[in-house]
Amino acid sequence: MTTTDFETTDFDEIDWFRAKALYQDPYPYHEWLRSHGPVWREPHHGAVMVTGYEEAVAVYHDTERFSNCNSVAGPFTEWPVPFEGDDISEIIEQHRDVLPFSDQLPTFDPPKHTAHRALLMRLITPKRLKENMEFMWRLADLQIDEFLSRGECEFVHDYASPFTLLVIADLLGVPEADQPAFREELQGDTRPTSGPMVHKPLAFLYDRFTAYIEERRREPRDDVMTRLATAPFPDGSLPEVTDVMLIASNLFAAGQETTARLLGTMLRLIGERPELQQRLRDEPALIPAFVEECLRLESPLQGQFRLARVASELGGVDIAPGDSVFLMPGAANRDPRQFETPDQLRLDRPNGRQHIGFGFGVHLCAGAPLARAEAYVSTARLFERTADIRISEAAHGPPGARRYEYTPIYLLRGLEHLQLEFTPVG
Repeated sequence: MTTTDFETTDFDEIDWFRAKALYQDPYPYHEWLRSHGPVWREPHHGAVMVTGYEEAVAVYHDTERFSNCNSVAGPFTEWPVPFEGDDISEIIEQHRDVLPFSDQLPTFDPPKHTAHRALLMRLITPKRLKENMEFMWRLADLQIDEFLSRGECEFVHDYASPFTLLVIADLLGVPEADQPAFREELQGDTRPTSGPMVHKPLAFLYDRFTAYIEERRREPRDDVMTRLATAPFPDGSLPEVTDVMLIASNLFAAGQETTARLLGTMLRLIGERPELQQRLRDEPALIPAFVEECLRLESPLQGQFRLARVASELGGVDIAPGDSVFLMPGAANRDPRQFETPDQLRLDRPNGRQHIGFGFGVHLCAGAPLARAEAYVSTARLFERTADIRISEAAHGPPGARRYEYTPIYLLRGLEHLQLEFTPVG
C-alpha cells in the first residue's frame, strides 16, 4: 500500500508514527499536516509536528528551551517520574539515561554536547578531509570495478553501502587490513530491509573502537587513530576511553547510513531523468547543486524529536514542559514559504544550500562536508566510467509505473534497492 491508497480525508484517522505504508510516499501527508499550519499537535500521541521551515530552524537553535535527550525516543519511552514544574531540566538530567541512544552524541545537550563534538571536529579538519577525499577517488574506482563489466548493479548494496562504510573507516583511521572485516560485519552479503547496519552493529563498533583506542593509548603511533585516542577535551582533560569510542562509533554508524541513502536518491533521479543526466555529464560544475537539491527533496533525515524543557509557544501552538516536538526536515525542506516551487528539482535554486537536510544549529551534522564530497566523487566517477545510466525496468517497472521500496521507518528515508543498467566506458 502507498500514500495514494489513502484518501486525504483519512489522514486525520492515521497515526503517522505507526503508518508504515505512508513512508513510501510521505509528501501528501506532509502537505495535509501543513494545511493545519506550520506547527500542529497530532491527536494520537500529543506530539507537536513541525513542518514549517522557519519554525523548525527556531527549535534547532533553541537549546535552552528544547532538549535533544529524546531525539530518537520521542513520546514512546516512559519516564520513571512525572514531569512536574515550570522547568523540567533537572528531571531530564537525572533520568535521561533511560532513553534509547542516550549514550550517543545526537542526544546530548550543551555543555556536554559542546565538549564531545569538539573531539569529533578534530577528525574532520580541512587537512584530514583532503586526505580522505584522495582516498575516495581511489575507492570509487575499486567499487565500480566490482560490477562495471556486468553492465548492471544493485546500486545500494554494490556501491553506496560499501563505499560510504569504507570512506568513514578511512577517515577514522581503521587499519586497512581490518576494513574487509568491517564491510563483512556491517554489510554482509545481501542488503537487509532494515538498512545496511545489522548484526548488532553498535556492539561490533563499540568492541573494535574500544580496542583501538586502548591500544593507541598504550602504544601511540603516527596515525589518525592515535590522534583520536589522545585528543583532549577543550578544557585539557583526557576523555574516558568510552567517550572516544562512542564518538567514533556514532560517526561511523550515522554517517554511513544517511550518506548511502543520499547516493541512492541521486542515482534514482539520474536514471529516471535522461535530460538531467546529460546536463550533469556536460556540466559537472552543476553536480554540487544537484547534491543539495537531492538533500532537500528527499532528505535522508526525515525527523528528529525534541523535549520541551519549559512552557513556550511555537507557530501559534502552546507547548508545555515535557511535550515531544517532532521536527520534520523532509517537510520543512518543501515549505513553499522558504523554497519557491518546492517540489521541483532546480539546479539554479538561489537558496538551495539553506535546506535542513543535515539538521541545523549546534547539532548540524558534523559529517556534512564529508557527505557532500562522497556524493560528488561518486557521481563524477560513475559518469566517467559509463556512457549512460538507466533504471532497470525488469526490477522497477517502466517509466510512469516505477516500483521502488523505501525503508519503512519515519526517521529516515532511502531506497532499499536500486537496480541500474549502464553502458561501460573503457
